[in-house]
Amino acid sequence: MRMPAPIRLRELIRTIRTARTQAEEREMIQKECAAIRSSFREEDNTYRCRNVAKLLYMHMLGYPAHFGQLECLKLIASQKFTDKRIGYLGAMLLLDERQDVHLLMTNCIKNDLNHSTQYVQGLALCTLGCMGSSEMCRDLAGEVEKLLKTSNSYLRKKAALCAVHVIRKVPELMEMFLPATKNLLNEKNHGVLHTSVVLLTEMCERSPDMLAHFRKLVPQLVRILKNLIMSGYSPEHDVSGISDPFLQVRILRLLRILGRNDDDSSEAMNDILAQVATNTETSKNVGNAILYETVLTIMDIKSESGLRVLAINILGRFLLNNDKNIRYVALTSLLKTVQTDHNAVQRHRSTIVDCLKDLDVSIKRRAMELSFALVNGNNVRGMMKELLYFLDSCEPEFKADCASGIFLAAEKYAPSKRWHIDTIMRVLTTAGSYVRDDAVPNLIQLITNSVEMHAYTVQRLYKAILGDYSQQPLVQVASWCIGEYGDLLVSGQCEEEEPIQVTEDEVLDILESILISNMSASVTRGYALTAIMKLSTRFTCTVNRIKKVVSIYGSSIDVELQQRAVEYNALFKKYDHMRPALLERMPVMEKVTTNGPTEVVQTNGETEPAVLETKPPPSGLQPGSQANDLLDLLGGSDITPVIPTVPTSKPASAGGELLDLLGDLNLTGSPVPAPAPQISQPPFLLDGLPSQPLFNDIAAGIPSITAYNKNGLKIDFTFERSNTNPSVTVITIQASNSTELDMTDFVFQAAVPKTFQLQLLSPSSSVIPAFNSGTITQVIKILNPQKQQLRMRIKLTYNHKGSAMQDLAEVNNFPPQSWHGCNHADSQSSVASPESVVMSERCRDPRNSWFSTMVNFKAF
Repeated sequence: MRMPAPIRLRELIRTIRTARTQAEEREMIQKECAAIRSSFREEDNTYRCRNVAKLLYMHMLGYPAHFGQLECLKLIASQKFTDKRIGYLGAMLLLDERQDVHLLMTNCIKNDLNHSTQYVQGLALCTLGCMGSSEMCRDLAGEVEKLLKTSNSYLRKKAALCAVHVIRKVPELMEMFLPATKNLLNEKNHGVLHTSVVLLTEMCERSPDMLAHFRKLVPQLVRILKNLIMSGYSPEHDVSGISDPFLQVRILRLLRILGRNDDDSSEAMNDILAQVATNTETSKNVGNAILYETVLTIMDIKSESGLRVLAINILGRFLLNNDKNIRYVALTSLLKTVQTDHNAVQRHRSTIVDCLKDLDVSIKRRAMELSFALVNGNNVRGMMKELLYFLDSCEPEFKADCASGIFLAAEKYAPSKRWHIDTIMRVLTTAGSYVRDDAVPNLIQLITNSVEMHAYTVQRLYKAILGDYSQQPLVQVASWCIGEYGDLLVSGQCEEEEPIQVTEDEVLDILESILISNMSASVTRGYALTAIMKLSTRFTCTVNRIKKVVSIYGSSIDVELQQRAVEYNALFKKYDHMRPALLERMPVMEKVTTNGPTEVVQTNGETEPAVLETKPPPSGLQPGSQANDLLDLLGGSDITPVIPTVPTSKPASAGGELLDLLGDLNLTGSPVPAPAPQISQPPFLLDGLPSQPLFNDIAAGIPSITAYNKNGLKIDFTFERSNTNPSVTVITIQASNSTELDMTDFVFQAAVPKTFQLQLLSPSSSVIPAFNSGTITQVIKILNPQKQQLRMRIKLTYNHKGSAMQDLAEVNNFPPQSWHGCNHADSQSSVASPESVVMSERCRDPRNSWFSTMVNFKAF
């Protein structure tokens, strides 16, 4: 009995659209699939085409249709064009190279490539170019190459696109298509020209030899592009008044590849790029697309300076466009070019700053990043005014990044210390708790080093926190400054502005209010209590009140606050003779230039800061025995104990977390008890060296080396030698990033055998900028008294493209000059005896965590 005729595709679509619920739709699909399966089992050739078409529609709706794969092959083998069309369409949708079924098509495609009808040949070319595997491409590349040489433009354009797929799958077949591609650019048909440019682009991107070979076609491509922009109206190719913009964009992309790093090719295309940039209509998006591609080409080749200025001016006009996408594209492009054409971008500064007021958050973020990149010594006051206004009104998610950028720009370009301090205080007042943790220690260091501004700063901070303790970073800095310079506040010695009359009791009232305020965090209370303790040596009339306040917090439920109070009470009772020395003012701290938070990039005659996010290095310190275990990474039987570079400041119970710093170690050393506070500690590695300059400049006789180069990350080592102690080698690492995205949270760790002693200073930043636009620097100090060959094991961790990356490497190619000629006697004389080193209470005090940043040495 013959089955009834199945419903048509149009009826099926109409029926499915009448379904009111998802369940009702699934029921209709299941019923129709059952009917199609039955038809397939009956080998019904009459309605196979109709059934496969309905199956493809259901596949597009997301329902399984894999049982129709073999039916597609049967339709492809049919002699009817309508069957072949549905069969090839089904093959492209239901099959891919992961399924062996597609190999059964190879013979059918080969026969159809040699078919007498061009439309059948076109179907076969489309299918091969869409889902052909590497095996199919190898078998059928000869037929595709023959069709590239045919006179039929319909087949040539499809064969060119199919050749692109073949080259992607089997790059070694590229040379097969080389002779056929030479004549493609002479074709008048725009479809053939378009596909031939796509083919040439693919070949140039995949092979340097092909790139060099096709550079001689630059004049011909220039002529084609010139004819397009000079030709009159052509209804066949016109889009919004522009002749074939798709072909123009493809040619511009190919010219960009051909002109990159080649003077002759760049010179040949300079004129036509200028013509495109000046003659293209900008009232429609079609013209803007061509102009944007032109700008990218100009910036990527070795173009003339005037042409680059023209390109940046085009991006400046884009910033005035009403379309948000065009404005975003312009800001992104300007951000990439600001390092190489700084002066040209500066001309559009006012327009860029206006974009900070845009409602679109993406545009606002790009404008903020570009604004920071434009800051220099000449415009720092005006730019900071605009950025502070932006900080005051922007969304919370922008405040942390904006505050950090202002800190870095102000540190680099501040015209005066007072302006610098005022700017930072304005940020703390405006951004509040959104300020990153590193802002507080950085500002404290700035204030400490600005000796002449101490009275002015403490008075400003005192007035800033009167009655308002909500801005925690501001309160922390104010508490620290009042504790350090409270005597200057009370004495009224401020010369920069009118002094205020403050008594000792009023100052203590403010600090006590901070201690009892519900808005104060635990860290802020610690700052306030320490400040009160410091004032016991600066105030004369309120010492008894200070003793009373400190004793009250000896029973605080806050363990941190309680510990501080108990220790301070002990100072009052048992060690009162040591109190003035322990609580004296902090000395001026010299900032190491190699560990600064910004990198200076010399570009186009301008000095520009690469704004990097800095993070304070970890302050955890390791017991000596753990350090010895960690140093033994490279083995060896003649290993001697290592002098720890820093005393421990954590209980032994917390030390276990520091053991496995390099990830793959299996350490079983028992915890070492924490030493008593007054026990002398082993010396730092370089203690005892004279105060004259410690290190020579980079010696010409010690060549630098590349220690690591993988995945776009490059680590270079340069070497210095101590003037007074040849046993000490100083290695400066420079980390650069050649990828298109920044590497964040970068941490460099190193380990050496126990016969060496190693100190790893804090890095300049934790962010490596993309496109080699900046570097991270970090200093390693190695004591090598045994004159042995240097060996080192390094561990790198960072985040890139949203993924956490980690890698281990060994460095064994140190130049002999870096370790030959060490004098053991000199090295021994340069290290102080353990009894001569007494750790200051200031270093152990958590309130001075910023100070530990300056002396943070790691020993692995």
